[in-house]
Amino acid sequence: MSRISKDQVKHVAHLARLAVTEEEAELLTEQLDKIIGFAEELNELDTDNVEPTTHVLELKNILRKDEVRNSVSVDEAMKNAPTERDGQFKVPNILE
Repeated sequence: MSRISKDQVKHVAHLARLAVTEEEAELLTEQLDKIIGFAEELNELDTDNVEPTTHVLELKNILRKDEVRNSVSVDEAMKNAPTERDGQFKVPNILE
């Protein structure tokens, strides 16, 4: 017996504004039924002695240390500016 009907799949597709053909609705019904069945199998597992986790792997900071390095000079940066004033990019006003 299916845990989800083709009408339910069509309804959800309609809510999501997705165009679904009859063949696609049948295929999605079968696939979603398998997914629901798998989730039901997971509910049968005994997790009483399992500690809750937020991530299965230990997380660590992978960012590099901040180091002072040479950067683009103001003159080099201003070469790319269509308009420049006092060493800064000049842009059109967006507020009146």
